[in-house]
Amino acid sequence: MVSAYREGDTVVVLLPARMSKSEEKHWVAEMLSRLQRSETRRRSPTRTSDAALLARCEELADRYLDGVQPSSVRWVPPMRTRWASCTPSEGTIRISERLRDVPAWVLDYVLVHELAHLRVPGHGKDFWDLVHRYPKSERAIGYLEGLSAAAGLGITEED
Repeated sequence: MVSAYREGDTVVVLLPARMSKSEEKHWVAEMLSRLQRSETRRRSPTRTSDAALLARCEELADRYLDGVQPSSVRWVPPMRTRWASCTPSEGTIRISERLRDVPAWVLDYVLVHELAHLRVPGHGKDFWDLVHRYPKSERAIGYLEGLSAAAGLGITEED
């Protein structure tokens, strides 16, 4: 069985020891190509600019939060203790650049979470009722918990 994954800036390709050098060369090229295609599919245009991020927020707000709209949404340098933050009084949302490479459904969850804060500032029942309108919220929370644990960040959902 042949597999490949990214570890930081390095791509690791796992090959059976019995392969010839020409087979290894073929499979390394093939797995690099597959990994690149997979990463390209996962990347959403939302990651390219603040304007694209705002446009995605507008779509998600219309679908899950009765059209509540932020005044601005922007990427910011990695935050130490949060994935994102919201200032409800100003209608602004900031998304940590740590999330640029997460799957699109995880980023969508974070956007829905922050949009919900425009309606409900705390993390009470009303807030979570809004957030859970997004169907992949529980799955995304688990993903973010795993990401935080693996990176030793100590970021929790309440943050």
